[in-house]
Order: sequence, then C-alpha cells, then structure tokens
Amino acid sequence: MTYDAVGLGNAIMDALVRIEDDSILAELGLTRGQMHPVDHARWVEVFLKVRPLGIEFHSGGSCANTIATIGLCGANVIYRGQVGADEFGTRYAQSLNAACGGHALHIDRDLPTGKCLSLISQSDAERTMLTDLGASIHLAGLGPVAEKIATARLFHTTGYKFLGGPVRETAFAAITVAEENNVPISFDVADPFVAQTIRADVEAIIKDHANIAFLNREEAQLVTGKPIDAAIEVLAGWTDIVVVKLGSAGSVVLTEGKRFDVPVFPAKVTDTTGAGDTYAGGFLYGWLRGLSPDKAGELGSRIAALTVGQVGAVVRDRAQIAAIKELVGVA
Repeated sequence: MTYDAVGLGNAIMDALVRIEDDSILAELGLTRGQMHPVDHARWVEVFLKVRPLGIEFHSGGSCANTIATIGLCGANVIYRGQVGADEFGTRYAQSLNAACGGHALHIDRDLPTGKCLSLISQSDAERTMLTDLGASIHLAGLGPVAEKIATARLFHTTGYKFLGGPVRETAFAAITVAEENNVPISFDVADPFVAQTIRADVEAIIKDHANIAFLNREEAQLVTGKPIDAAIEVLAGWTDIVVVKLGSAGSVVLTEGKRFDVPVFPAKVTDTTGAGDTYAGGFLYGWLRGLSPDKAGELGSRIAALTVGQVGAVVRDRAQIAAIKELVGVA
C-alpha cells in the first residue's frame, strides 16, 4: 500500500483533566503553565488524585496529532511509534485506528506507554502538564515502516525525536530512507525546549533535510537568535517551505521568495492542546492535495480553530472537517 504520509513520533497518551481553579496545582506541588518531566511512579500518583475530576484519553504526541489530522481529512496515512504492553498502549492503538484506519506501532514488553497528564484551567485554558516519556523514546529501528516511508508521498517527524536515546538514530535512519527515495520531508520543531536544547541540530535538519518546516514564534526566535521579523526573513532562505505559527496573530507561509499571511479564525478557547499540530496536519493535507500556500495555511488555521474549541488535540468530527474542506475548496 502506498501512503500519502508516514509519520514517526513519540507515542504519548494524553490524559486531559479540566480543573475549576488552581488550588489543586498548589496541593500537588505543580507550577501553573509548565511541563513537568516525571517518572512513571510520580505520574500515576498525580493521576490517581485527579481521576475523580473526570479524564478524557486521546492518542497524543505532536507527530501523531498531525498524522491523525491528515488521516481524518481523508488522506491515507500511517504512524510509527512505540508503546508499552499496557492499557494505555491498547487505548493508543485504538485511537490511531479510529483516525487513520491502522498503525505501525511497536510494542515494548518492558516499559510503560509514554503519557502526558494535562490539567486544563477552565478560566483561561492554560495547561499544566506532567509527562512520562516511557517507552516512546526507546524505539530502536524502523522495522517494516522503512518500506512504507520509501514509497510515501510525504514523511513527517518532529524535533522531539532528536533529543537523544535510541529514537534519535531511528529518526535519522527514516530521513535517510526518505532522501534516498526522493520522498519530501516535513519537520515540526514542536517545542521551544527542543529549539533551545538542540538548536544546531534543528537548524541543520531544516537546512539540510526538510522540504517543509514548521515553527512557532518562540522556536523561530530561538533557532535563529533574532527577533521575530528578522527570524522570518532568515528562515525564508533555509528550505522550500517554512511555516511560522504566530498564535493569535495568525501564521506566515514562506516559499519561493513569497510571503503569505494567514489569519486566525474565531474560536471560543477551551483547550489549546495540539493546536499547532493540527494546523500542520491541515496544511500538509492541503499541500498533498495541491492547494496554494495561502489556501493550505487557511485549511490549517481553520482546523486549529476547531481544535482549541474542544478538549483534546485532534478534531475527530469528520463532518466538521468536511465542512471546512468544502469552505476552503479542497476535496
């Protein structure tokens, strides 16, 4: 089977909880608005304390969110990551099946599934997160997905894969397979932490390997070392297509010496989880279907607006997505 897009990412189960006020954060010793790296034991400890508030589960991780969005738009996609042989691993696979019609997950029998607990403040949708990467960063080898990358129309990955561990070499192996078979590469920096920690690697990946690159405002400034306007000018020369997501100011698409400014669309913000990922998914679906850069950006922006209006990173209402596709003018 030939795929429109193949993704390689850190498979993280999202557990989403809405909190009425911040008192529980103080009780748990958490800093509001920050991501807290934790081990499995600490994650479970906090999870059990907030579970009575009600929890929603969704397959997560930046790359998975993007690939699921492309799949829900109607493209033929598959995702490679690693989960544990546990309940969360089973839930993750089921969620991917629903969005993509299948998956290429590897199951680790010794490590737990990676997971992110997001405590979402109802007042302003601010997220306070606890993340246990678990099995996700220990994926060693592409396995059967190498053949799928070689024949795909697009390969997509994110900066998280290059932070270290066995998965770093797996990600570079995937890039090599894509390049050897002339498969375009899409790369999302995905987190300012990535841009700050492995800045030189991020620059090299965008310049030397990526055909399409996604960054947000902070990532663009960190990678280039310049204020945002100057950063956008610099990034325009790094690869074929650069997309800079500017939050409430919209986004900018840079390609072939041209700049396209894409607006945001009205939304009542409930949860900002995954908005940038689903923007990338909408954009890439548009690109795969031959939309102009500004129209691909519009599709991404409209899907991101739906995302922030719900709890969870991926818009799974196919009717809503179909309506947006019709509005933008893409099949």
